[in-house]
Amino acid sequence: MNESSHHFGLTDEEVKLNRARFGSNIFERKREYRILQVIREIVLEPLFLILVCAAFIYFIICEYNEGIIMLIALCFVSGISLYQENKSRNAVDALKKLSACQAKVIRNGKVSEIAPEELVMQDIIMLEDGNIVPADANIIEAHDLSVNESILTGESLPLAKDSQGSNNIVFHGTMVISGSCVARVVAIGKETALGKIGQSLEDIEVVKTPLQRQIKSFVQSMVGVGVVAFILVWAINYYISKSILHGLLHGLTLAMSVLPEEIPVAFSTFMALGAYHLYKKKVIARSPHTVETLGAATVICVDKTGTITESEMEISAIYDYRENKVYDYTIQPLNFNVVLEYSMWASESRPFDNMEKSIHKSYAAVAPDDKRQRFTMINEYPLSGKPPMMTHIFSDGDSKNIIACKGGVEGILQQSKLSDEDKLGILNISNKFHAKGFRVLAVAKASSDLQNLPISQHDFEFEFLGLIAFYDPPKKNMTKILEQFSAAGISVKMITGDHPETALAIANQIRLKNSSEVLTGIEVLKMDETELKKKVVSVNIFARMFPDAKLKIIEALKANGEVVAMTGDGVNDGPALKASHIGIAMGMRGSEIAKNAASLILMDDDLTHMVDAVALGRRIYENFKKAVQYIISIHIPIILIVTIPLLFFWKFTDFFSPIHVIFLELIMGPTCSIIFENEPIEADSMQKPPRKMSASLFSLRELILSIIQGLLITMVSLGLGFYYMRMGHNESHVRTIIYSTLIFSNLFLTLVNRSFYYSILTTIRYKNKLVPMVLAISLLVLFLSIYTAPIRNIFQFEALNLRELCLCFLAAFFGVMWIEVYKLIKLSKN
Repeated sequence: MNESSHHFGLTDEEVKLNRARFGSNIFERKREYRILQVIREIVLEPLFLILVCAAFIYFIICEYNEGIIMLIALCFVSGISLYQENKSRNAVDALKKLSACQAKVIRNGKVSEIAPEELVMQDIIMLEDGNIVPADANIIEAHDLSVNESILTGESLPLAKDSQGSNNIVFHGTMVISGSCVARVVAIGKETALGKIGQSLEDIEVVKTPLQRQIKSFVQSMVGVGVVAFILVWAINYYISKSILHGLLHGLTLAMSVLPEEIPVAFSTFMALGAYHLYKKKVIARSPHTVETLGAATVICVDKTGTITESEMEISAIYDYRENKVYDYTIQPLNFNVVLEYSMWASESRPFDNMEKSIHKSYAAVAPDDKRQRFTMINEYPLSGKPPMMTHIFSDGDSKNIIACKGGVEGILQQSKLSDEDKLGILNISNKFHAKGFRVLAVAKASSDLQNLPISQHDFEFEFLGLIAFYDPPKKNMTKILEQFSAAGISVKMITGDHPETALAIANQIRLKNSSEVLTGIEVLKMDETELKKKVVSVNIFARMFPDAKLKIIEALKANGEVVAMTGDGVNDGPALKASHIGIAMGMRGSEIAKNAASLILMDDDLTHMVDAVALGRRIYENFKKAVQYIISIHIPIILIVTIPLLFFWKFTDFFSPIHVIFLELIMGPTCSIIFENEPIEADSMQKPPRKMSASLFSLRELILSIIQGLLITMVSLGLGFYYMRMGHNESHVRTIIYSTLIFSNLFLTLVNRSFYYSILTTIRYKNKLVPMVLAISLLVLFLSIYTAPIRNIFQFEALNLRELCLCFLAAFFGVMWIEVYKLIKLSKN
């Protein structure tokens, strides 16, 4: 039956007219123009202010070439920042659009999905459980409909809705908790109830991640150090030269060398590009900073249906109680019987659940007389109870009435006229089905005067008809996925609403670890916090779960210090997805509520991509650490080259000025942001346990190693420069020696820092096309700056002969490559 058979909706021409007359379904909010906002952020950066001051001083002291160079550098740095920031934000916006919810609308008699912004007045929309209402709309027809309106009223309990009375309207931004409906749009955009009170669903408070806070704290500390160093160097230089402006330039030079402005830029670049790489792996990150958390995941809680299994829900068996006969459809063809018929009447007329679709399809295939067109639903009891059930009442308008119910076996047995012996026999058959991995529903019927129907379906006394079993086979790659998670130190826990025996059967089929014990939702709620914290460590299967129990499990895991990822697709998964560190919604079958609560969306519902996502998270974190260690190591020699000659009253003290430092920054910035971001994952990364979220970016050993690298580069650069100074060479020549040694050291540092475990002989084979390109550009810049007269004169360099250039190369080699011996010793120990 076509979903739109009763409704035609607007025509294309009517859509155009209504859009022109009433406008579009968007909130009109004042937004600061993005480019201006980015420019403001750049202008307030310390490095920008330092460059402006340095250029201003150069012009005052009539060194116009240097002043112009500083302005060019200022524009270049700002342009790069503007481009990177705008590109990152555009990428994030594009990902948000991909993860945005769609509205199901009937137009020209056909059902289609469109962006909510494209809705117009009088559009006919279709809603089902899990949807977020895209506009205010009057209900035309409803089926078991309940809506959560807490965004408007603050009341968290769902409200029943129908097409009659005062509850016949659904409001924009509210969530459909159960059932479905067809409704006509009566208000859009700012005219909706939500629009009138000035709220926006996009108003999300941005919380800094632990790594962001560490970076911010480190940069702020270095800014403080830079201010102190600036004042100190200014004072010393003024004492020596008696020139305020000369001293000010030296102070600014040191301040520029101290500021690690590459770190925040590198972090933003790594996270934004990480989100882009995730998208290429069919995972949408709703925030780039989710990438940071991925590599730290220690537990992943997975839903069974559709995540572990194929979500096919084919009818595999029926038990007919009247005939006391089991029909096994895995070995015999489907046949018509009363259990199949009444399970159809107890399903939605327009099914959206896979089980109900399977029931309708099977009924249509084997029913000798399809009665669906002759009967009309006159009442329905929505899904309720633990385990849940649902009841529908149909009439043909004359004397024939049908009251059909389906739901959890235990619940329906409690309301059926059966002996204890019969109930036990039915439960035994049900358990046999469950042991095969089948999902089992009981089917029943009732008789009642339609004028005196009970208020609750739980007041019916049912006539038990039988059981209907569905098989949803596990995905073929699930065992391999579990092995990959296990190798990476991530434990997997199954959380399902199914029967414990069904969950056990599926767990054994996919070889889930520790699959001998099951906890049910009721057992979870009965446990105190201390007992549950112990249980969630050893138990990997949780069955008959409901929202409160799922949430309690997530909180218990978090209380144990676990970093929890959770998959979900339904309305009831929202709270647990929100509470987990990494909420993962299904892109194809996930509800809009689940997608809004999640931080990641699997576009094709394939859990394999989560393995890829975890690997990507670890790669990005590892590479970011390498980039920061590189930044620390290369900043130390720049700082000390500016400071040591001044503090120890060398003959020459002005080796580097602001133009030299900014020139070096332009070489180092792309190195850390481009090369290290593109590095592949370390060979053993997915065989290591996850990192601790609370751990600092570096261990003390790692930090000391980076400092030693920087000190040794300083030693060979200044040492060679000091030698040439003592040999009577002029300041320009000594400056060129130091500069060349530093550039060569930077090239070697880039190569050795690609791994702090594997030798350069291994990492040189890593696939990273940007490495030779960036290194070649760095060498070209070096040769142009010392062998091209106009550039050489600006930087006050002198051309070096081949012997001197080789000496700089060898000094840099020994100043950096010593770490390869350290790696060899470390590798041999392991």
